[in-house]
Amino acid sequence: MKEITIEELERKKKRECCIVDLRPREQYARGTFPGAICIPMEEFDKRKAELPKEKTICLLCHTGERSREYVEQLEKAGYDAVNIDGGYRSYLKLSLSRYMEKESEEKRQEKTKEIERSIIKKYRKSIWRPFTKALNEYQLIQEGDKVAVCISGGKDSMLMAKLIQELQKHGKIPFEAVFLVMNPGYNADNWKIIQDNAKLLGIPLTVFESRIFDTVAGIERNPCYLCARMRRGYLYAKAKELGCNKIALGHHFDDVIETILMGMLYSGKIETMMPKLHSQHFAGMELIRPLYLIKEEAIKAWRDSNGLHFIQCACRFTENCVSCGGGRGSKRDEMKALIAQFRNTSDVIETNIFNSVRNINLRTVIGYHKDEEYYNFLDDYEVR
Repeated sequence: MKEITIEELERKKKRECCIVDLRPREQYARGTFPGAICIPMEEFDKRKAELPKEKTICLLCHTGERSREYVEQLEKAGYDAVNIDGGYRSYLKLSLSRYMEKESEEKRQEKTKEIERSIIKKYRKSIWRPFTKALNEYQLIQEGDKVAVCISGGKDSMLMAKLIQELQKHGKIPFEAVFLVMNPGYNADNWKIIQDNAKLLGIPLTVFESRIFDTVAGIERNPCYLCARMRRGYLYAKAKELGCNKIALGHHFDDVIETILMGMLYSGKIETMMPKLHSQHFAGMELIRPLYLIKEEAIKAWRDSNGLHFIQCACRFTENCVSCGGGRGSKRDEMKALIAQFRNTSDVIETNIFNSVRNINLRTVIGYHKDEEYYNFLDDYEVR
């Protein structure tokens, strides 16, 4: 199979090739290789006849992995097709690196200030206020805390880092923050994107490494679950070593209501993702979720209006996952789609899903349990 690098593609004469972006339309709309047309994977079979046989067809997916099978399809159909090595991720890394090299330090600092101002002004109602409301309502950050702000490199954790930075500047409660990044074995492109974005956003990273990806590489059953547990354990341990008493994770409002629905539909129970938790294995440590009341659509709007591009799925073993433009969706993806349908039906349903786990009437449930305490409505039915 023929492959072409991003640099080689840039040098290739435009009239000689047709660049096809196979990613979902939403991702294509946010950015693509100049001149590329969008034919999402799910439409490819029906639309491949539209492609010109007199040109070299260059296929682009997120990582350069999924696009290979479509190159093979075109070759069998008689096309001259090539795969773009590294996919859009490589183009993003190259573009971001060039921007960081080209722009002066003064311009980069102004861009950082512009991003910060957008949080306080343009997105005050949809981001800053829900952020401060969650902090106050759930008492997430208190005087004297030292918080390890855990950054994965995606939009959520990067926004969380900026919010906590702004809180340190403008808030009334004195606390410390460490912007903690663990490299569990990231793809080199992803790792470069994380570092460049942190520099652009003015986030001073504290970096440590682990070999978690190598550890879970041979696991066939639930590798993602094991990876997530291991990463959290490493983050707790490093945060405690640095003198922190809390770790902050970037879960947002949509994550919360998706968890409620997954519990009901697939586990037969009512539970949710809590705004804060005591660690069971690291004494004196807490987990907090500062984005708890911020909707994902607001995070995306902030990202897009500032022209920011963050990594999606950083795991090098999930190159075929749905977030990278192919593969089967997860249960959480099902919940996202279900909630999207609800939004089209009513603008209060998602809020009501959230409220359902904080307005529980124990007189109208058949049973509940708290730790080892179990209750059935028949226990005191006759004495009511």
